Amino acid sequence: MTWSIDFAPFFSWTVLAILAVPAALLAVALVVARVRGSLVRVAAIAALLLALLNPVVLREERDPLKSVVALILDRSQSQTIGARTAETDAAAAALKESLQRFPDFELRTVEARTGSTQGDDATTALFGALGSALGDVPPSRVAGAIMVTDGEVHDIPAQASALGFDAPVHALVTGRPDEFDRRIEVRSAPRFGLVDQEQTLVYRVTEDGPRASQTPVEVRAFLNGDLIARQSVVPGTDGRLPFQLPRAGRNILEVAVARDDSEITAVNNRAIATVDGIRENLRVLLVSGEPHAGERTWRNLLKSDAAVDLVHFTILRPPEKQDGTPINELSLIAFPTRELFVEKIEDFDLIIFDRYQQRGVLPPLYFDYIAQYVENGGAILIASGPEYAGDESIATTPLASILPALPTGGVEEKAFRPALSDLGRKHPVTRDLPGSAATPPDWSQWFRSVDVEEPRGETVMDGPDGKPLLVLDRVGEGRIALLLSDQEWLWSRGFEGGGPHVALFRRLAHWLMKEPELEEEALDAEARGRDLVVTRQTIGADPGPATVVTPSGTATSVPLREIGEGRWEGVLKTEELGLFQAANGDLRALANVGPENPREFREAVSTTGKLEPITEATRGGTRRIAADGTVEVPRIVPVSGRANAEGRDWIGLKTTEETVLRGVDRTPLFAGFLGLGLLLLALSATWYREGR
Repeated sequence: MTWSIDFAPFFSWTVLAILAVPAALLAVALVVARVRGSLVRVAAIAALLLALLNPVVLREERDPLKSVVALILDRSQSQTIGARTAETDAAAAALKESLQRFPDFELRTVEARTGSTQGDDATTALFGALGSALGDVPPSRVAGAIMVTDGEVHDIPAQASALGFDAPVHALVTGRPDEFDRRIEVRSAPRFGLVDQEQTLVYRVTEDGPRASQTPVEVRAFLNGDLIARQSVVPGTDGRLPFQLPRAGRNILEVAVARDDSEITAVNNRAIATVDGIRENLRVLLVSGEPHAGERTWRNLLKSDAAVDLVHFTILRPPEKQDGTPINELSLIAFPTRELFVEKIEDFDLIIFDRYQQRGVLPPLYFDYIAQYVENGGAILIASGPEYAGDESIATTPLASILPALPTGGVEEKAFRPALSDLGRKHPVTRDLPGSAATPPDWSQWFRSVDVEEPRGETVMDGPDGKPLLVLDRVGEGRIALLLSDQEWLWSRGFEGGGPHVALFRRLAHWLMKEPELEEEALDAEARGRDLVVTRQTIGADPGPATVVTPSGTATSVPLREIGEGRWEGVLKTEELGLFQAANGDLRALANVGPENPREFREAVSTTGKLEPITEATRGGTRRIAADGTVEVPRIVPVSGRANAEGRDWIGLKTTEETVLRGVDRTPLFAGFLGLGLLLLALSATWYREGR
């Protein structure tokens, strides 16, 4: 309880000043003139003015405020190494129990997890958590902060003044002083790379701790999960890894250093780089057997794609046509069969036979070369017409050994609407084609198709009466596609609204090129924020759950749910950062959650050096709490002012003198009988003096 005097004047201060001036002059005149009873008269004037000021006695009831203590617990991923989590829990429990004995302290506990404070890197931001915990507390009420951490903190302010309060900060460090760790990090890697072109990744192996040496260690390199190289490097020096990207799209390159038995963790023994593969222009050979309405459709489609280098030949003058015209007077060029199909066939990524038939242009041996080209990894698309069912069909050549369907000799001449087969609704080449959701599909009609025997490949589109229209197949290491109609040009001309010819044929070409996103059976994993999303693509039934191995080595089963025709998805919520490995059946996928090489793992050895400058600047201290394996927490001691807040076995927290007002009693001095009595006393004293 506190007492004070305040004034509540009956008039404004301006009016009181105007009244006080003549009163003061009168009082001075009385004193100077030494009029009898001047002092009594001055006292009466003063009493009158004091009554007009209305003095009030204030009695305040105040309660003391508690000092706020921030307990910041480091829950970043590096704190999971060894026994650090158990040490943190034990220290937190001991500190809370100790602080409960001091009713003048209010405890606020914050668990700081791995965050992002520097670009896209993953860091430990304890001081950001401290600012959030004390954001609504006046600086005078802050008693201090206690941080339980491994010392690897990445947002330490340069000056203590940046904290916004004048109170001690203490750091209790987990881990051991003799820790040893070996890590590997990527120094430089290409962001993009051409497929099948040599690239170089630069990495470095580093050893921290008293056991660090210059002994060479083994490093293994993996590309999309496959081992591609083994190297031996000296810690502290750069290693260079040449590699070639096998495919377009995302490729994950991983380098892993051998683990030492005395290491505190193996989570940073691997580092990755994501490289996007880019194909050089696709080299496509288009051979049209004769001029027809759909020939320009293929040419225009391929020429419109800037990523395609097209070589197009149309057979206008077969060898059997002899009219006596001298060769040197012909405007046509001879078809370079040997150059294309013997010498340079391996240079082409895709060969398209558009309504081609045997007319003596290609010898039978060349068709055998083409079959070998496909079996060795090449790709071929056959867009057939009526000639595929005739006597000069390429199905009668050595190419028949790789064809996914052989003709019966019949040609269906009637209107029909192409439709997706049951398999086609799941296959990535035809799944979700524009207009395919309607029944029948919102596509124009075709008017001719070729009858074939039972296909041995995958029929993804049906023609009239459910007969095969588009068949895909794998042959050896290569792929082949067979379109059993020459009516695709109707879609490109917009007949009856047309159809999705661009989407269909581009997907078809990319499937033939073995683009990963168009594989029938595929597993993919990607990070969405801190979640790992596993996507399974299949043309079969329920693939079952996926198994995910986390960076810490824990295997987790992730159920997959169907999200569409042929697509299944599962989500794993995780707080871990690093490389995750997903598996389903024989399929494997890699994905990185967070930065590719987070700072959180580049510095895993616990340390007291980073926090010492800021704790000393705030009169606090930094100490280890489990150097000998037993957690020992210093005792808490309240301190005041700017006293030193750290001793051999204790840490200090600042107390505050701040209070909160609960109530106020006001007692006017000149109110009621008391004021009246004082005024009457002053006037009576004046009259009494005058009477004498």
